[in-house]
Amino acid sequence: MSGGQRDHVSGLVLQGLSSAVHQAMCSWHKHLQSMPQWTCGHPAGQLARASHRSKPRSGAGHRIRLHVGLGHRLRLHLWGGKAPPLSGVAAQAPPPSGGGTQAPPSSGEVGVQAPPPWGGGVQALPCPGRSCRAGPATENLAGFQATGTALFPAVGRERGSWTERQVQTKEQPPPPAPSQSVPAFYFPRGRPRDSVDVDAVIAKIERTFAQFPHERAALDDMGRVAKACGCPLYWKGPLFCGAGGERTGSVSVHKFVAMWRKVLQNCHDDAAKFVHLLMNPGCNYLVQEDFVPFLQDVVNTHPGLAFLKEASEFHSRYITTVIQRIFYTVNRSWSGRITCAELRRSSFLQNVALLEEEADINQLTEYFSYEHFYVIYCKFWELDTDHDLLIDAQDLARHNDHAISTKMIERIFSGAVTRGKKVQKEGKISYADFVWFLISEEDKKTPTSIEYWFRCMDLDGDGALSMYELEYFYEEQCRRLDSMAIEALPFEDCLCQMLDLVKPQNEGRITLHDLKACRLAHVFFDTFFNVEKYLDHEQKEQVSLLRESESEGPELSDWERYAAEEYDILVAEEAVGEPWEDGYEAELSPVDQKLSVLRSPLAQRPFFETPSGLGAVDLYECGCGDDDLQPL
Repeated sequence: MSGGQRDHVSGLVLQGLSSAVHQAMCSWHKHLQSMPQWTCGHPAGQLARASHRSKPRSGAGHRIRLHVGLGHRLRLHLWGGKAPPLSGVAAQAPPPSGGGTQAPPSSGEVGVQAPPPWGGGVQALPCPGRSCRAGPATENLAGFQATGTALFPAVGRERGSWTERQVQTKEQPPPPAPSQSVPAFYFPRGRPRDSVDVDAVIAKIERTFAQFPHERAALDDMGRVAKACGCPLYWKGPLFCGAGGERTGSVSVHKFVAMWRKVLQNCHDDAAKFVHLLMNPGCNYLVQEDFVPFLQDVVNTHPGLAFLKEASEFHSRYITTVIQRIFYTVNRSWSGRITCAELRRSSFLQNVALLEEEADINQLTEYFSYEHFYVIYCKFWELDTDHDLLIDAQDLARHNDHAISTKMIERIFSGAVTRGKKVQKEGKISYADFVWFLISEEDKKTPTSIEYWFRCMDLDGDGALSMYELEYFYEEQCRRLDSMAIEALPFEDCLCQMLDLVKPQNEGRITLHDLKACRLAHVFFDTFFNVEKYLDHEQKEQVSLLRESESEGPELSDWERYAAEEYDILVAEEAVGEPWEDGYEAELSPVDQKLSVLRSPLAQRPFFETPSGLGAVDLYECGCGDDDLQPL
């Protein structure tokens, strides 16, 4: 056969092969398009669509690139002549003698160069970064070389079986959305209630404002507005401040309605509403200064504090005391910020509601009792010899006739339980810090007092009391007992007693959880830094102590019992006219004369006059800085 005839036959064979390949690829392309969930993002679908767009060319010297949807990119190059070298990218090869053009392979694509079935071998180029193993595709290529039969139907059938399994998996119904299967359980502003008719509440408020001149309410009128809102009477101060009344002196109906509508839409319980009314803009918590307008209104309007109304120089002392008691009980995180969750878990709002029902302010012993304030302030006045409303370590050591050890006094002034930098710089604590100290000292059974003294005894701040730390405090107790001619227990014996008392979970270390679980934490603390109370406990049997700690019912707390006893003592001293031995008798008498007509039957003890420049007690800063307390 001559050369021209051989080229003619080669062209016919190649043209027939191209038509068969084109038909196979069109069928494969339609098959891929019928499965959009598999071909949309799969590389095989992209390759198949690309191959459908590229029309094969006929002729002996043309190269046909076939993109086949195998797991890796496979390109078939039908060449006449020498196969291209192995490479990550198909190399350019000179066209055969038949002439024609050659389409260069795409950058980064990998293919298999295959000569016509009448000669040459099959060579697969490996994919970059992955290994190409011999499989059905390679075997079909070899069969094509030997017999000239089509290889794509076999590849399509095998691939199709895998695709069908994938389609069956994808057709399974998707799982339900989490919002449909798990109900909402976190409501930081309270659980929404469908029973609240906002329009009816707003209409009632508008009718109340219509009774005021020019539909504007002053602070004295806010009691009726609070009732129209469905709030306790003494919410009138927060409602007035929340509507901006402290700046203008009165509140218009339009401004109040807009404010209260927003509150009803965003706050769904009393705790969230109270925080929203008093908090600063952009905050979701309350700091100490936020309570001042509310408490000032209580001082001005509560009948149980009518005798205090004219003694304005003592308003700040009472307000400071109440604020410290609020944070002592409510702010369980020690952060200086009361959140909605903390307020919701406390009994503060219930006590606010009781202010309307209880005319005797002293019956509200948890926060508002005037008698408790009077006891705290008198105890502070005894220690503050220069009356600058600050006391140092020597002043505090005189409390209860030097009952507390020197090492514990040093720990209190170390900043372990005090906020602000004044303690570290000047070595003094304020009246606000003294409120925390006195309540913690006289009632060591509450969670806050246990945390207070645990922080003081935890010298290294590792969250556990080691035997070394216990011995550090007990050494001074032994010396003080020896000076009193009382034989002290050796530390080893005392340690065995305390371990039996606390029963810690981990041997050799006592944690805060252990002390809270132990009902005799007050005995534990007094053993290490309070001699007077330690001797009192030693005179009682442990069984009687445990029985006292387990008593249930409306029993007075240790703090309430102490405050009641001290108040009776102070009143008795005043009745018999006993002067205080602090060198300030002459300074007190003008105050007695000034306030004699203001005393109620509930408060017979006079106040103490101080220089006018020291009439206000500044609340210490609550911001959590590097030197401030961190939550446990």
